[in-house]
Amino acid sequence: MKAFRSVSGVVAPLDRAHVDTDQIIPKQFLKSIRRSGFGPNLFDGWRYLDEGSPEKTENERQINPDFVLNKARYQDAKVLLARENFGCGSSREHAVWALEEFGLRCVIAPSFADIFYNNCFKNGVLPVALPAEAVDALFAAADPGPLTLTVDLEAQEVRTEAATYGFEIDPHRRHCLLEGLDDIGLSLQYAEQIREYERQRRSEAPWLFDALR
Repeated sequence: MKAFRSVSGVVAPLDRAHVDTDQIIPKQFLKSIRRSGFGPNLFDGWRYLDEGSPEKTENERQINPDFVLNKARYQDAKVLLARENFGCGSSREHAVWALEEFGLRCVIAPSFADIFYNNCFKNGVLPVALPAEAVDALFAAADPGPLTLTVDLEAQEVRTEAATYGFEIDPHRRHCLLEGLDDIGLSLQYAEQIREYERQRRSEAPWLFDALR
């Protein structure tokens, strides 16, 4: 997993509440369990005017010029700003994969759906929950656009030229993001202890491993 320490860049303001995972990555694109290939179909129903399918390439699609991520000033956005309950709906991990592949390393909102929030930490995306009034202030600053800010995980701060907002995060999740550790990475930190335990068990109870030969 890609580590996250800080990111500085343009903010894309998605002024919508209760954005669900089917809007983030529609169901017809969930045929693959690989973590790549989903970025082009992020917010597919909003980014394009025609109906999408896995067989169509971006060059074959009709772009919606009014959608925020299609506007020139937000083309290189690193941070997505949204309203409350972002990531609600089904538990598809593909939603986070699509955001990360598109280049959005952080989502700022007043609140997140629990499963989406957990999936972010397992896939290198930082979800930052800020008070509604702070999010309102960021939307106001981003409206004339573009707004550039820094999200600093080490300092646990969101910084603009005009203001600094602190945010809370679980220490274990913070550590994992800073070090780029997903569940597999965490387990591999104990690889030698795991191997030692297996050697010990083979010596103590060899009959348990007969079927593995």
